[in-house]
Amino acid sequence: MKLHALKPARGARKAPKRKGIGIGSGLGKTAGRGQKGQNARSGGGTRPGFEGGQMPLYQRIPKRGFTSKFKKRYAEVNVKDLNRFEPGTSVTPQLLLDTGMVKKIGDGVKILGKGELNVKLAVSAHAFSKGAEEKIKAAGGSVEVI
Repeated sequence: MKLHALKPARGARKAPKRKGIGIGSGLGKTAGRGQKGQNARSGGGTRPGFEGGQMPLYQRIPKRGFTSKFKKRYAEVNVKDLNRFEPGTSVTPQLLLDTGMVKKIGDGVKILGKGELNVKLAVSAHAFSKGAEEKIKAAGGSVEVI
């Protein structure tokens, strides 16, 4: 099998419908749009979500809550995930990014207290939960808020 010899399976590729090319095609004259009306016009049709004048679903359902555009969105890392580092390592947001533990830093990195820490580390991050701070210090490490 060679790349230049590859072909799609028989019947996999259909010729496109040639609309408006004579009455013999079955799609001549009006090109399958019917005689008149909104959908027969160029640019015709309705926007997505339009329900023929009935109150659309997105307006009927109740609106609740609100999202603050000033809220800080931290990349979160649990204490148990820090066990992968060698003892004495200085853990920084850049190191977490480089090792793939966080996808993007965003507004900062927050260390959360889920799990146990068995390694002595110097951790610097933008925020810590109280539990995480206690567990890092209990393992003999240090905490620095950036």
